[in-house]
Amino acid sequence: MALLFKDTTYVSETTQFLREFLDKNPDVAKGQVEGRALLWDKQIDRAQQQEAEAARVKQKPYVYQPE
Repeated sequence: MALLFKDTTYVSETTQFLREFLDKNPDVAKGQVEGRALLWDKQIDRAQQQEAEAARVKQKPYVYQPE
């Protein structure tokens, strides 16, 4: 079986830059984790989510066409 990419030692300039940047600025990784926690890592209240979906009003098929 022939390999598509034989040179496994290749590292792109972008990857090199990011690795060097993170080595020089270790606080960036901590900031990324904190930022993710602000926006994404949230506890979901399943009961409230079900209640909101049950209260949702169905949209008509052609919203821009008057009746």
